[in-house]
Amino acid sequence: MTLLFFFFFFTITITTSAPPPPPPHPPPPPYPYGLSYHINCGTSANSTDSFNTTWLSDRFFSAGSSALVSHPLNFPLPSEKTLRFFLPSSYGKKNCYTFPSLPSSSRYLLRTFTVYDNYDAKSRPPSFDVALSSTVLFSWRSPWPESTAANGAYSDLFASLSNTSSSLDLCFYGFATDAPLISSIELIQVHPAAYDATDNIILVNYGRISCGAPQHWGAAFSNDTDRFARSWQPDSAFRKIPQDSNDVRFLSTSNSISGADEEPNYFPMKVYQSAVTTEGTLEYELEVDAKMDYTVWLHFAEIDSSVKKVGERVFDVFINGDNVTRVDIYKQVGGFSALTLNYTLKNLSSNAFTLKLVPVVGAPLISGVENYALVPIDPSTLPLQASAMKALKESLRIPDRMGWNGDPCAPTTWDAWEGVTCRMTTDKTALVISEIDLGTQGLKGYISDQISLLSNLVSLNLSSNSLAGEIPAGLGQKSLIQVDLSNNQLTGSIPDGLASSNLKLVLLNGNLLEGRVPEQLYSVGVHGGAIDLSSNKGLCGVPSLPSCPMFWEHGRLSKRGKLAIGLSCLFVLCVVLLLAYIYIRRKRNDYDFALPHELISLAAKRNRYQRQKSLMLLELESQHAKGLPSPFTPL
Repeated sequence: MTLLFFFFFFTITITTSAPPPPPPHPPPPPYPYGLSYHINCGTSANSTDSFNTTWLSDRFFSAGSSALVSHPLNFPLPSEKTLRFFLPSSYGKKNCYTFPSLPSSSRYLLRTFTVYDNYDAKSRPPSFDVALSSTVLFSWRSPWPESTAANGAYSDLFASLSNTSSSLDLCFYGFATDAPLISSIELIQVHPAAYDATDNIILVNYGRISCGAPQHWGAAFSNDTDRFARSWQPDSAFRKIPQDSNDVRFLSTSNSISGADEEPNYFPMKVYQSAVTTEGTLEYELEVDAKMDYTVWLHFAEIDSSVKKVGERVFDVFINGDNVTRVDIYKQVGGFSALTLNYTLKNLSSNAFTLKLVPVVGAPLISGVENYALVPIDPSTLPLQASAMKALKESLRIPDRMGWNGDPCAPTTWDAWEGVTCRMTTDKTALVISEIDLGTQGLKGYISDQISLLSNLVSLNLSSNSLAGEIPAGLGQKSLIQVDLSNNQLTGSIPDGLASSNLKLVLLNGNLLEGRVPEQLYSVGVHGGAIDLSSNKGLCGVPSLPSCPMFWEHGRLSKRGKLAIGLSCLFVLCVVLLLAYIYIRRKRNDYDFALPHELISLAAKRNRYQRQKSLMLLELESQHAKGLPSPFTPL
């Protein structure tokens, strides 16, 4: 459920008197959790105000222009004199401040100051919405109340950052030609359990009252320290009994109040050091929006020293007519001690919240009231898809005029990013991107690889731009039905992943693509779809296009080419190994042909013996021929 609010917290009456002087010593550090931003919108330099708050120069904004209010001397603080505005014609309908690098699972008070003061000399305050991330929280509608337009208004809320987020978007959405504006933004880290924190609920301030206080105090109004930088209003505008009634008494003390300034809420001691009491019924009424849930925090402290025992001050608490509790402050916490009670109101049926303190014994007494709307956080874009869209914003060089800021799809009451269509997931917990239509937008970048994360994308049209680079390999989601990338300067080959069986329309004509067209992609036209690959001189391999070289495909070696080169390399390697083997074998044989020296000597002796034997035989044969008896012939 998306909620629209139109309300003003701490609408201030500005006087030209000088602000109170700063204290002789700075107050103790009010923010014990380390991180705080005080941004003076529309300025280029840091400054320090009379309350010793250091204001940072304007930063973290998506676009916009700066301006000075018409009557700067009417505003005592530098953070109230300047502003930033966002012309829809120049910066799109949606613009944001994005606070980066925040600790996960942390909790913050966010306060804004908004003032018109006829800065543009049009005498017409603008109509616009303000959202925190995916949830609309404030709705400003023209005409504004005259005092608010001239003097401005503070608004604040408590919100938590989930454990998956590291940034926070405060976004502004203009209607028609109206320019949203903002004067200052403060982001202050608070205790993670403050006000019974839950990740999926934002607490929007509908009234923070300090009973018995004569004027506003706290952040932006006084030097009084509130560790959460809260601002407190006097209760006089909310009490229903006559202002001059003699029955109303205002109590105050400088005594220390035990139980104040303690975690997790760090309610300031000053709240409990003043109180309002009356002999009759004490009644307050605050404006609210109907059909919403609220959390009410009531603050009490028995600061009347005449009450010294249990039962001397007893009263019933009625909220919107229901008796929610009976209170005896002294019985519950004693004297000069803080007592805080909290109640949740469900689905209020009226536009007023009433609080009545009805006496039982003695006079009722109260020190403070806080009322916060419990606003459920609306669904946002799936984190992976939001990240992919932001990557596309950078790679496509989306111009400021298109307003691609904050969440691509949320809030759902606003238009999604220009040219983007979203839908809710089936479980109603998140939003996804279904269509991107950015034809003829003068884009000159490239298509980011992260487009593959858009797993629910049905239609993509980036035609007639000047996009360069290759078609991402991951573009080819099963959800994709239509792709029109025609008339760009895309290079490289058509990725196989684009050959999705669900594609019904593929327009890639008018690019610089090359290589073999995947057969499955071309079959889109055969099976009743439409495909246009014309005016790509390097494409080949399907009817109406040239045949592809045997060993060349998709602008590079084909599989067959790679296989042929691989086999050739293997053959050459085998030949080289064979020649090396033969060479080594031959070299070894050259050494083996020479016989050892001992064998040579033995062979020589044997040869001499054989020669001697042969000579003896010859001599014997000669003697035998002369008639001499042979020594081998028997006598």
